Amino acid sequence: MPTFDIVCKTDLMEMDNAINGVNRETKQRFDLKGSKCEVQRQENLITIVADDDMKLRQMQDLILNYAARRKIDMRSLDFQTPQDASGGSLRQPVVIKQGINQELSKKIMKAIRGSKIKVQVTQQGQELRVSGNKRDDLQATIQFVKELNLDEPLDYVNFRD
Repeated sequence: MPTFDIVCKTDLMEMDNAINGVNRETKQRFDLKGSKCEVQRQENLITIVADDDMKLRQMQDLILNYAARRKIDMRSLDFQTPQDASGGSLRQPVVIKQGINQELSKKIMKAIRGSKIKVQVTQQGQELRVSGNKRDDLQATIQFVKELNLDEPLDYVNFRD
């Protein structure tokens, strides 16, 4: 029985490369040189530290640019509200989305079942497994989910006949 998985995964190695590029550029740029601007990643959380609001916005733009160069989907980064840090600087956490949350998986499952495509959808942890009798049904399901225009960066992996 043909199957495939719907997942939401961000390549953390590519994210590290993007963060290293941002940190390298902040040390060389004239307007950011000598400031306390830096970016760090721990697990699925990126922390941006900047002197003021203008530099914080520049750091956000740099992260988005370097992530785009590394082919990381912009929807996988969730910028939280900036917080005051020590020394009058700002700290902003950025969450890297990994896995499909419960709400979204229910929404996708309900939409697929309502589409009348002859496939079965099961949830396995933070991913969805779609199985059906025909390969064409699975391809139609992928196209249907893409047309839902969800705000999550979904990938369709592990396609097996």
